[in-house]
Amino acid sequence: MELTELGWKDFFQQQIREQEITMLPARVYRQDLGRYHLFSPQGDLTGILPGGLLQQASSRAQLPTVGDWVLTTPTDEADESSVVIERTLSRISKFSRKEAGDRVEEQVVAANIDTVFIVCGLDDNFNINRLERYLFLTRSCGADPAIVLNKADLCPDVVEKIQDLELVARGTPTHIVSAQTGEGMDELLAYIGPGQTVALLGSSGVGKSTIINALLGYARFDTGEVREDDSKGRHTTTFREMCRLASGGLIIDTPGMREIQIWTDESSLSMSFSDVEDCATLCRFNDCKHDSEPGCAVQAAISAGELDPARLESFRKFERELTHLAEKQDASTRAEKKKERKKFARSIRNKPSNRSIP
Repeated sequence: MELTELGWKDFFQQQIREQEITMLPARVYRQDLGRYHLFSPQGDLTGILPGGLLQQASSRAQLPTVGDWVLTTPTDEADESSVVIERTLSRISKFSRKEAGDRVEEQVVAANIDTVFIVCGLDDNFNINRLERYLFLTRSCGADPAIVLNKADLCPDVVEKIQDLELVARGTPTHIVSAQTGEGMDELLAYIGPGQTVALLGSSGVGKSTIINALLGYARFDTGEVREDDSKGRHTTTFREMCRLASGGLIIDTPGMREIQIWTDESSLSMSFSDVEDCATLCRFNDCKHDSEPGCAVQAAISAGELDPARLESFRKFERELTHLAEKQDASTRAEKKKERKKFARSIRNKPSNRSIP
């Protein structure tokens, strides 16, 4: 198998240092406790991460994750399938969210992906606000988003749902599929050509694993039924895993996300709400709040029917979340620096004195 079949690009080749030429590049397809499962031109490998690399990482986001490229060396000449991960190469793209709960830390869901399939069910799971959040997070991740509306066989009003979605989709490719009947699967396969990597994201019960099984042509992942009263499903996928398709592409299954807390910056705001920002540049005052200020081009566009007021409302919502995230990140950084200063002070106090005792 060639490296390019696993998604290798010039971007990664250019990162190889002279002293690393003899190392074997491999790609993480699954992570277990303390071990990484890797695809490589020499076959599947099992990698371990040295303690030194663990200590150097300032956060878990810097550790290898599914989709990452790593450089490896053999641990034992007698067992070529066991390797040591020497370095993780820089990522060309990544989909991240804030860690669930109170931790102010980035969680990298998938790395080095070309396309993100944002999957939503056409049953009672259909949620435009949730789709908008996923789209917002993918705008600056370096991968192209595509919306996949699954369970078309259960929806009598597909056209109406598509019309409702247009306000937030804003030209994002949208595909109507049914993993059960096979409808639309060929459209999805077109994204996953040789060396291309696609990650599926969405809440539990939308049919991500069922779609992957349909694309693979066999039942690789467990699937579960959804509750009839609210179309919510249970987590049948509990870990992330990348699989190879017969077409030569790679596809990543991810667990359903109960929380989609944002981890991005203002670039996502600009890319997601260019219509609002284009209007804002025409406001009379640079610090216009777009409420009742004289000369507000945003309110003028809303009054003229050129801008949907829901777009301004969403813009403000994400703007507030980004501000709150930045404040929490600053507080976390200050706390970490304080912790490091205390650690350094303790090491100085505990350092043995070299002065001679008379």
